[in-house]
Amino acid sequence: MIFDRLIEKRIEAYQTDLIKKYCDEVESMYAKMRGWRHDYHNHIQAMQASMALGRYEEVSGYLRQLNDDLSNVDTVVKTGRVMIDAILNGKISIAARNEIPVNARAKIPEELQINDVDLCVIIGNLLDNAIEENKKLEAEKRFLRVYMGVKNTQFYIAVTNAAGKKQRKTGALFSSSKGAEHGFGLTRVKGIVKKYDGLFSADSEDGGFTAEVLLPIL
Repeated sequence: MIFDRLIEKRIEAYQTDLIKKYCDEVESMYAKMRGWRHDYHNHIQAMQASMALGRYEEVSGYLRQLNDDLSNVDTVVKTGRVMIDAILNGKISIAARNEIPVNARAKIPEELQINDVDLCVIIGNLLDNAIEENKKLEAEKRFLRVYMGVKNTQFYIAVTNAAGKKQRKTGALFSSSKGAEHGFGLTRVKGIVKKYDGLFSADSEDGGFTAEVLLPIL
């Protein structure tokens, strides 16, 4: 009984810390968006001045710079569920800062019953692990692919990332140089998936690692 309470407290503390970290990441992303909007009128005035002087090439170059800048703050993935979008785009922003190319597609069915907090814990842990594995490699070897959508009658999540050598499996999970907390995060993913009668699987090969989740839609 005492052991169970200790485990529950650890899980609660872990989730609280995880959600705080997600909120910080999202706030950082939104701060960039607010900053860009604040500068919007200044950008317009600068381009109008260049146009008045006939400096069209200068305006063209300015627009290219703005487009590159905007791509860093614009929402990359839109699922229609605000909290999920925030987590996904926050993680994609972190990947970009670490020179990790990302290919992400996500669509969440309205009928999916899993609550946003549990889904965020699943997505957040899988993407955190994928980013950490990428950071161990040279920049030219890094990649991250994320897919979320309907597969038959299930909601399917697949996260594939660049990795080094094939990882050793201990029980149902793969070992990691990150230590206990890394394993604890994957254990949380497995626990949440089990809670919704879903399936979790992971496959490690030389050069890549894939984690997959299947959750009942109804």
